[in-house]
Amino acid sequence: MSLFSTISVSASGMTAQRQRAEVLVENIANADTTRTAGGGPYRRQDVVFQAQQVSSPFSSVFESQLDPQATGVAISQVVVDQSEPERRYLPGHPDADKDGYVAVPKVNPAEDMVDLLGASRAYQANVSAISAVKDMIQRSIDLFR
Repeated sequence: MSLFSTISVSASGMTAQRQRAEVLVENIANADTTRTAGGGPYRRQDVVFQAQQVSSPFSSVFESQLDPQATGVAISQVVVDQSEPERRYLPGHPDADKDGYVAVPKVNPAEDMVDLLGASRAYQANVSAISAVKDMIQRSIDLFR
């Protein structure tokens, strides 16, 4: 694998982790949302990753050096939780049913915060990988001076 395709693989990882973080933040922000535009409580979302071929923007110049088998990551879909929402007894709530129960999202903010930390660490790891490759390229250029 060439250095340039390594950058493309890490960039795809950064993009996927950014999108994952956006979904997790949306889950956390809507942990107490009992009424949405579609009706009912907010539904938790999860991302599904898949392998994806990546190409380097330098492929036309360095085509002979690039590994055509370089695979990165992408989000194939965002899955919405379709299970029944939790019901809490809150008789004074505006969204309570006739028995005083309110349908609330099945979102665990602590779990989503841990997942968000994982996404952040994965993003940072990809940044570090790109930085290491950039340093290798710079040192290679310096050797030719």
